[in-house]
Amino acid sequence: MYLLFYIDNQLVNTKTFTILSALYFCYFFEKTLNLEVLPQGFSIKNIQNMIYCKKIASLTRVFLFSFTLLMSANVFAQNYNSKGVELIPLEHASLLLKSKKLTIAVDPTGSHHQYEQNIDLILITDIHGDHFNKEVLKTISDSNTTIIAPKAVYDQMDEELQSKTKVLNNGENFNYQRVAIEAIPMYNLREEALNFHSKGRGNGYVVSMNNQRIYISGDTEDIPEMRSLENIDIALVCMNLPYTMTEASAASAVMEFKPKVVMPYHFRGRPKVSDIDLFESLITDSSIEVVRLDWYPNEDY
Repeated sequence: MYLLFYIDNQLVNTKTFTILSALYFCYFFEKTLNLEVLPQGFSIKNIQNMIYCKKIASLTRVFLFSFTLLMSANVFAQNYNSKGVELIPLEHASLLLKSKKLTIAVDPTGSHHQYEQNIDLILITDIHGDHFNKEVLKTISDSNTTIIAPKAVYDQMDEELQSKTKVLNNGENFNYQRVAIEAIPMYNLREEALNFHSKGRGNGYVVSMNNQRIYISGDTEDIPEMRSLENIDIALVCMNLPYTMTEASAASAVMEFKPKVVMPYHFRGRPKVSDIDLFESLITDSSIEVVRLDWYPNEDY
């Protein structure tokens, strides 16, 4: 039996549950072939007549198991498509935005094998290792790649990377082909967290492409600049303590600037992972759709 759950018309699953379901399905199929008489009067002879022989039955079991796992992999990827833009979550803060003619990487870290060779534009939000990795940048960029970064990131680059980089400060804009990039402040508000992300050091971004505005929060709390955003179609909002903000603060800000779609991301904290169920329950405005993607493909959350 293949087990799936639907919550507010969104497909929700866990990696472990799906794989175990696939194993159970094949186990049940195996046992069924060994029964003398099946429920409802179906005999093993009838089953064998349909499958023709035990060898084909074995191949059928292998096929069903493989097909279930492939379906699981596609569900886990959960890429989001909107108006010709595909949003591909990679891990934690790293993602791709792809249109027919352009590929944008945001905070590329981790294995460079996750990234396509032809990256047109790279956005870096901050200096921390989960956002900025010099070796990955060198591997996935070439002479045709443009990197957008705050000055604090630029200052930590070598000359090779600096030659590809355009510095963008809070409030500044940059146009790349038909894509408009706006640098939004990102910083902490809580007294105990001020040293994590100081005001002016890092950037969130609003990316305008294909007639939609996509907000990427970076590491921030529910700052006034976030709350005053307008006409946001898709918002990626962080929430992880002690570094950024609580689920309640994130939800409160989202309820104020009212994006059409909000995606919780960057929610692995220390020592706890943020409660995405709680965040979603706090979004009580029915005009805001909460979309949950798989930002931690190697973890069971």
